[in-house]
Amino acid sequence: MYRDLDAWQLSMNLVEDVYRATAIFPKSELYGLTNQLRRAAISIPSNIAEGHCRPTTAAYAHHVGIAMGSHGEVETCVEIAARLAFLPRPERQRLLAITERVGPILNRLHHSLELKLGQQREEDMRRRY
Repeated sequence: MYRDLDAWQLSMNLVEDVYRATAIFPKSELYGLTNQLRRAAISIPSNIAEGHCRPTTAAYAHHVGIAMGSHGEVETCVEIAARLAFLPRPERQRLLAITERVGPILNRLHHSLELKLGQQREEDMRRRY
């Protein structure tokens, strides 16, 4: 089940932390950086869950790839928020520390799915010939 995956659990923690951090952003950013950062964070566990529930490994790998892109977007938005002085330095460091844990786990999950896809393709080829 996807809820048991470290990638999903850590990214859910990231979502919570992003919501807390963005609560102090200027109200003028509600539909700008606040929304962008929150949506990117939400996209990570959502795509892990959606991919896991898809019927094929290829679809799962595709969704994990989307989650990886959203992970990069979160890191970038955190840096932008820090540069604009919306995030205090300790909060920036805390959020980036979490993203630094999520990123490698997403990469390993994606890599394992790609390996599984390769094995499935090899099995398909053997069956055909």
